[in-house]
Amino acid sequence: MAIEGSLQDVSLADICQLLSMGMKTGCLSLTDRSNFGYVYFRKGRVIHASVLNRADRLGELLVRNHVITRKDLSQAMEKQAMEKGKRLGEILVEMGALSEEGLHKYIQMQIEEAVYALFTWDQGSFHFDPDQMPDEEGIFLVNVPAEVLLMEGARRVDEWSLVEKKIPSFDLVLQFDKHPDENEEEVELTKDQKKVLPFIDGVRTVSEIMMEAGLVEFDTGKALYGLIQAGFVSRAGARSTSEETGGDERLQQHLNLGIAFYRSGMMEDAMREFEAALASDPKQARANFMLGLMAFRKGRFEDALSRFGAMPDGLKGAYAVQRNRALALEMLGRYDEASKALDGALAARPDDAEVHLLRAIVRLKARDAAGALECLRAYRTSPKVKKPSEIYYAYTVLASAVAGEIDYAVSVGREGLTQYPESGPILVNTGAVLERRGEMDAAAALYKRAVTVDPAPPQAHKNLGDQAYARGDAEGARVQYERAVKLAPRLGDDVYLRLGTIAYKDHDPDVAVLLWRRALDLNPNNEAVQSNLETLAGT
Repeated sequence: MAIEGSLQDVSLADICQLLSMGMKTGCLSLTDRSNFGYVYFRKGRVIHASVLNRADRLGELLVRNHVITRKDLSQAMEKQAMEKGKRLGEILVEMGALSEEGLHKYIQMQIEEAVYALFTWDQGSFHFDPDQMPDEEGIFLVNVPAEVLLMEGARRVDEWSLVEKKIPSFDLVLQFDKHPDENEEEVELTKDQKKVLPFIDGVRTVSEIMMEAGLVEFDTGKALYGLIQAGFVSRAGARSTSEETGGDERLQQHLNLGIAFYRSGMMEDAMREFEAALASDPKQARANFMLGLMAFRKGRFEDALSRFGAMPDGLKGAYAVQRNRALALEMLGRYDEASKALDGALAARPDDAEVHLLRAIVRLKARDAAGALECLRAYRTSPKVKKPSEIYYAYTVLASAVAGEIDYAVSVGREGLTQYPESGPILVNTGAVLERRGEMDAAAALYKRAVTVDPAPPQAHKNLGDQAYARGDAEGARVQYERAVKLAPRLGDDVYLRLGTIAYKDHDPDVAVLLWRRALDLNPNNEAVQSNLETLAGT
């Protein structure tokens, strides 16, 4: 028997509780003005949910959380276009860019966030169809007690009522009144607040901050609310396109639609609207900038640079443009040009100490350890920096080691661990430097600490595996290497080379060949792997 009604009369929480207690199976559909969502139940437990046009598509969610690279996503989307019917997550797992466990984790996050979003709906209607299940084959299902979602959903609704008073719209643009690093007393920020800080620039909207930081709506709103309440952040206005279109209503309509599609994750539609805007004004700043961002997200870095370069001369030196140009150039390996772009960003915003860190990373990638250390010192001595960031310590250890300043690297690493005792990157980098100094046991102790943090850095497992391999402990090495590649399937060809060698010595040549071929997929120029395969083929 179908159940239907108005959300103004019955809340979603009450409906879900009724379906849970009644052990119902079927699909609950909800509409709120022009939006639509659904939640599937099996014996009172939630197994799937979705909301139309939410900006948390799986690919972007994985990239923003650094689970896969932008290049991985681009390759997977190309394969998906050729292999009709295959899901993006399935392709990423087949490529080795993502583990099955990782896929399930982020799809479950998507489903849970969809349910929480539906809890905020207080208008519209609902309809429950008994025994209806998802039509699509291969769709991922979870098995979550409705009570768990109800409790978390109720908490979020209560907290969101406070957040909305400060952030009534995700179209708001926020700015710093005072950076937390400038505070005389040390400020304890949440993990999510640390994620949003780099993207508060007086240009990005709350929606864009959310996408760049890799967070969901609730966590973004809560993080920004705390910064606003503490007096660090305030409204700089809302995104308006009227000034940049010169009153051209048709052009403004294309820009508004493009931005709306972009926020909803409908990239092809957004691209069409921005291209239409450029047909009216080829140098239109917003359209070129947004198309540049989308090209970057798809891994088309040359296209991104071309878009940024097509902007009006007066805006090419803007902070946001230079930061994004630098990222694209860095991805292309054009480190000297990336450094110059970051110099431009620093000129546009001289007080931004964060740019010094970015310059250090680029210089280190360019194998200029001395230049990297100079940038790191500029960051450390900036009056804006009260407490150096975790990234500062991790990269200073690395740059110092490359420059041959081993003792200094260890000293900085230990200082960093007093500030960030659970930092995987600092633990791993300091351990690696201790290894170079011959202190193998001390290094192993840091690696073992690193594998207990969340998330555990794959490199820590790899380094423990390397130590075991060097001792002749093949089984210990295999266990650590397998844990490493489970967390990061593309960690490195040397891992698969050694796993293959261990399998070969265990008299399992078939597995050895598979592992060595995997190593060649990652690095076709690995001569040791090529030699092993040729030798095995000749026996």
